[in-house]
Amino acid sequence: MLNFLPAPLIGLMAFSLLAINSFFWVPVLLFLAVFKLLLPFRSVRLRLDPMLVRIAEAWIACNSGWMALTQKAYWDVQGIEGLDPRGWYLVNCNHQSWADILVLQHLLTRRIPLLKFFLKQQLLWVPVMGLAWWALDFPFMRRHGEEVLKAHPELRAMDQETTRLACEKFSLIPTSVMNFCEGTRFTLAKHQRQQSPYRHLLKPKAGGIALALNVMGDKFHAILDVTIVYPDRAPNFWEFLCGRMRRVRVRVQRIAVPKHLATGDYANDPAIREAFQQWMQQIWQNKDSQIEGLLASD
Repeated sequence: MLNFLPAPLIGLMAFSLLAINSFFWVPVLLFLAVFKLLLPFRSVRLRLDPMLVRIAEAWIACNSGWMALTQKAYWDVQGIEGLDPRGWYLVNCNHQSWADILVLQHLLTRRIPLLKFFLKQQLLWVPVMGLAWWALDFPFMRRHGEEVLKAHPELRAMDQETTRLACEKFSLIPTSVMNFCEGTRFTLAKHQRQQSPYRHLLKPKAGGIALALNVMGDKFHAILDVTIVYPDRAPNFWEFLCGRMRRVRVRVQRIAVPKHLATGDYANDPAIREAFQQWMQQIWQNKDSQIEGLLASD
């Protein structure tokens, strides 16, 4: 509706609306989260967690409102019909931009339970939002390079324990566990540095999704494999606010939970680890081909 305005003005308006929305809802979240912190009992969580989720969904709905006001993007979306807002899902997606999160929330909120992301530890200190993510039990992970993990293998165990504890909380009420398997946003420099075998993706990291399945495999109704494509180039956060995301294509595919892998010991069984990585690589190969097709469909 407001896309006739200059892009920088649209960006300032969108950022202002995002800030106002956050400053309204986050204090409400924190007020309830304090009770959960002071009374860390299962019975209390079962009452408070659904209330916190409804507040977060209202915050996301307001974000969708200002997006409709400031954006004029063409959305080509398939595969979101018939999802269960009362189910448990493990959501896996390629990652190119901060806009991915807003796209996923806009499309999936109230179609499935609230998305819970695994976040970098540093994001805890993001003003306002860090506290909101903490209140909603988003797990904060310390990211370590392979060289550091080889020198200090105990750090891998710490991240595994963080994931396990987070998934135990997620099992109390219907939840969607969100995982970007690439672990970071795609760039050509990262792609070249990794020598990735995929044309449009970085190499997937299977450890996080394996542990989530190990802890909650019996809860998940399905795995949702989401592919996001920006035909005109992935926008950064400011470009998205300015309404420069012209087109987005999203495909959602349901994948059955691999029971034989979910019940295996990924951390200590080399055969399970190899089978899981092959399963993940096949999903990634299919996703890479799907992205190629979506980009070529113009």
